[in-house]
Amino acid sequence: MSSDPGAPAGPRTVVVTGASAGLGYQTAEQLAVGGHRVVLATRDSGKAAAAERSIRSVVPDAQLEHVHLDLADLDSVRTAAAALGTLGPVHAVLNNAGVVGSRERRSTAQGHELQMGTNHLGHFAWTGLVLPLLQDTGGRVVHLGSISHRWVTLDRHDALGAGHYNGYRQYARSKLAVMLFGFELAQRLADGGSAVSSVVAHPGLALDSLTEAAGTGTPAVGSSRSEPAWIGPGQRFVAQGKDAGAVPLVHASVGDDVRSGEYWGPDGWFQLRGRATVVPAEPRAHDRHEAARLWAASEAASGVTFALDALG
Repeated sequence: MSSDPGAPAGPRTVVVTGASAGLGYQTAEQLAVGGHRVVLATRDSGKAAAAERSIRSVVPDAQLEHVHLDLADLDSVRTAAAALGTLGPVHAVLNNAGVVGSRERRSTAQGHELQMGTNHLGHFAWTGLVLPLLQDTGGRVVHLGSISHRWVTLDRHDALGAGHYNGYRQYARSKLAVMLFGFELAQRLADGGSAVSSVVAHPGLALDSLTEAAGTGTPAVGSSRSEPAWIGPGQRFVAQGKDAGAVPLVHASVGDDVRSGEYWGPDGWFQLRGRATVVPAEPRAHDRHEAARLWAASEAASGVTFALDALG
């Protein structure tokens, strides 16, 4: 895959979950600008249509498709994976969608805590189901990590659990789970001799308020979430727009210099902002014992198993 989204190596098909707002939208737009075919995998068809209009205001001839995907419903995940298989070759899947910071505990359609169930478990099942499509192209999975993984550990009694519920802690736990899964998947794919790669990337501290629109369409796409009041003063010194935050995600999805098992993010102070580069993750995100515990719990909860031996 090309390190420049617009390089003449030829267009790729990249699936972006949660592509109708925030980082997902910015990533989809940048990929379209680079000439890539983008599949918008979203749960709201109206917002997907608005995102498509916005992208086309910047790239009139953009190659866009839509797949309905609700990661908080494992039945929807299965249906979406089957639908994706009808759209032709897939070269990369960016697992971007997520929910964050619910004050009250909420549940997925199958009864799992919403943030862990959406951000990790839904993507775990989705990845397992679409992996054969990536095997056909030697493609890659990109997982959206977060600097918040630095401050938490998984619930020691239940890897998918919330324990005494705290919304912000559970969001961070869900992101640690995403990263444990992404790095462990890279190891297991390599062990199985698969050509598929697994990469983790993060946007730093990316804010809607600092985002610069590439064209007239971007403002029509709503913010993905509210931003804390404390970030207002001096925000440009510690944060960047979601357009800049999407750059590591785009590069992780189509860059030729990206290798399986890497972690891409901003190169600045505390990885909050800057240019895309390989960055370090905390050792806890590479803990294979925890990853195995999480993997087993995720297979049991989702009913999706990874036939990695068959991919080699």
